[in-house]
Amino acid sequence: MQPHSWVAIVTLVALLVYVWMVLRVAGARRSTGISAPTMTGDPVLERHIRVQANTLEWLPLFLPSLWLFAVYWSDLVAAVLGVIWIVGRIVYAIGYVADPGKRETGFTIQALATAVLLFGALGRVIWILMVVGN
Repeated sequence: MQPHSWVAIVTLVALLVYVWMVLRVAGARRSTGISAPTMTGDPVLERHIRVQANTLEWLPLFLPSLWLFAVYWSDLVAAVLGVIWIVGRIVYAIGYVADPGKRETGFTIQALATAVLLFGALGRVIWILMVVGN
């Protein structure tokens, strides 16, 4: 297996989950008859749009953290944390669309996974620079 194959798979699945969210927005637009660029007018459509937007806001933090953790720590551990992030995003999406008050569990899951990836990678890079040297 090529280096970082697990993280590559997780990256692709995360992007497919984002595509799923985009398609859910399109479906909500069709069912409500609200065309782009209109962003308001139906609470369920607005929640779908918010889920998609929030996921897009998190991807630039999640993806580099995922890959840096894989490079500096472990591909497999990074992949497991990435799967946890994906599960969190799905739980968030389903919960938020059903009732905005139900978004917290999924949000917390993905935020914690991202924090472990980010601070794990940061800590390892600092340790290498300070202890091991370059």
